[in-house]
Amino acid sequence: MDILRFITAGSVDDGKSTLIGRLLYDSKSILVDQLEALEKQSKNKNADGIDLALLTDGLRAEREQGITIDVAYRYFSTPKRKFIIADAPGHVQYTRNMITGASNSQLIIILIDARLGVIEQTRRHSIIASLLKMKHIVVAINKMDLVGYSEEIFNTIKKDYLEIAERLELKNINFFPISALNGDNIVEPSHHMPWYKGSPLLEFLETVEVSDSINLEDARFQVQYVIRPQTEELHDYRGYAGPIISGIYRKGDRVKILPSNIETTISKIETGGKEVQEVFAPQPAVILLEDDIDISRGDFFVKTDNLPNVENEFEALICWLDHKELQPGNKYFIQFKSKLVKAIIKEIEYKLDVNTLDKNEDTTSVKLNEVVKVKIKTASPIVFDAYEKNNATGSAILVDETSNSTVGACMIL
Repeated sequence: MDILRFITAGSVDDGKSTLIGRLLYDSKSILVDQLEALEKQSKNKNADGIDLALLTDGLRAEREQGITIDVAYRYFSTPKRKFIIADAPGHVQYTRNMITGASNSQLIIILIDARLGVIEQTRRHSIIASLLKMKHIVVAINKMDLVGYSEEIFNTIKKDYLEIAERLELKNINFFPISALNGDNIVEPSHHMPWYKGSPLLEFLETVEVSDSINLEDARFQVQYVIRPQTEELHDYRGYAGPIISGIYRKGDRVKILPSNIETTISKIETGGKEVQEVFAPQPAVILLEDDIDISRGDFFVKTDNLPNVENEFEALICWLDHKELQPGNKYFIQFKSKLVKAIIKEIEYKLDVNTLDKNEDTTSVKLNEVVKVKIKTASPIVFDAYEKNNATGSAILVDETSNSTVGACMIL
């Protein structure tokens, strides 16, 4: 049985937590003792006598305020598929948490309050979905019960969103009129909206085809640890341990070590303590080479006929995650998997306006949650692919030099 990883996103009070609670409740993925506890804690009860949002609002602060702060992960399954759901916060100041959840998802559900239509947070989350190259977009127009289940309102919001989607080049968009509180079009078709001829949301989630996000074309392996036991039994053993980031490696493959640019051959591959003939992403592996080469943590093994970029200057789109503004000339660490390098922001090329989607080139600083294109220079060459080609080796984070906090999520162009 395959697994679908998806994230719910939207503005505050759009009903994200309630939607997930409804999916869990109607798919009978809640234990009896959980239901009893929910009935006691519920303040905003629905017809079933419970507040479904409490199933995902796990933090005390979330329950007290009735909001989502952290990304909450929930798991459930049906006879057709297993699901991993990420419930993202709706408040603007927690957009950085949404980026974390979306980067690991195959599909995004963007909720829109039928009373409010497309708003700034809708645009912001859609921009992030576009930047992360999300393959499937589900637009769930919620609280249809509060607008009289109006087909006209549904069609107006659909039209407004499609205009945004066209500018962002979003593909595979599906629209659902729902009421998460009452369960309309979540698991069963709604008798309140006979004009809607599509499937309920869960049926779509069970059947949507999501190609595996693992890239098996571009072979990329990064050294996390050099194994040198230096025991009598393994005197000459020198293994390089790490995950297969993408692609496939076989014994006898000719590889190039980057950034040193030295070629050699794979002499042996081990995984799970056993020797194997090949490994593929995302397996962990230990790779041994025919030649003794000076190799350190963070170095890459790649196929000689499929090379990534090795540069110390490149362009990237950044979602800014810090309260302290980003300005040209600021210095940070940039983290590429297990490689940490000093970097400087050479130039801010433009800022993306989340309301008009225009590119503002007259930008001197960047504030929390803003999206910008920048030019970055690193102290030493970095091994990378364009995010669109291989998101595993085209993504990085910026880290503050003094606080060690993550301040930016980077997608390399």
